[in-house]
Amino acid sequence: MRTSRLALSVAAATFAVAGCNANGTPAASSSSAPAASAAAPSTSADPAAVKALSDAAAALGNNSFKMTMTSGSGFQLTANLDPPHGTGNAEVSAKGANTSITVKTLLTGQDLYAQIPGVTQGDTWTHLDMARLPDGANIGLKPGQIDPANTAELLKSTTDVTTAGEGSYSGTLDLTKAAGVAGISKVTVDGYGADAQKVPFEATLDPQDRLETLTLRLPAVDNREAQPLVVKYSDYGQTVTAQKPPAGQVVEAPDNVYQALGGK
Repeated sequence: MRTSRLALSVAAATFAVAGCNANGTPAASSSSAPAASAAAPSTSADPAAVKALSDAAAALGNNSFKMTMTSGSGFQLTANLDPPHGTGNAEVSAKGANTSITVKTLLTGQDLYAQIPGVTQGDTWTHLDMARLPDGANIGLKPGQIDPANTAELLKSTTDVTTAGEGSYSGTLDLTKAAGVAGISKVTVDGYGADAQKVPFEATLDPQDRLETLTLRLPAVDNREAQPLVVKYSDYGQTVTAQKPPAGQVVEAPDNVYQALGGK
């Protein structure tokens, strides 16, 4: 079915977030040099700033929260997450040339369900076998990685962090150490060339020292300035509703879903 194939193609592009051309190939960075080997962390990093961000990122696993992740007007992910209980729900939308798609995901423990236009109808869900997907596959939520941006892992790739004001921090990230994090695939990171090792970021904490915002200034692609990737955290402690759908509303994902997401 053509609609199903189109939906799956757009869905696959959706989860890459940024850095691809319309045909799905990685966009060329403004720097044509290949990525060099990983650089050592900068000695200019402020240990107190590093600790503040690391503690805030680690604390995401201790409480429920809401997050939104956007990149320009073409991508938005909204999720309500409860890491201590391994549950969450998310809605990711992407707009491309002459088409758009919205995919919903529901996570309960190790079970991931999705509503994909052209694949599911009405209130039905498709159940995904994560063993059939590659390690970097991400369709909004993922068992064992409940934060879609995987911020704790992302911040491990910082090469320098400094305090930019009360509760405000800035620095650079080496994305070659964090491919697949924040929805940015290894193919996209490779396309950035050497620029992938020095991606500027800003982060803010709320008065309780919890993550509030994280902004990545992604490299320019095809001589066009890339849209920043902005992640916002809010509603800490909220009640998250995520229950396994009734059996009568669940079907196992067909082969073309896995193929569209790079699986088998």
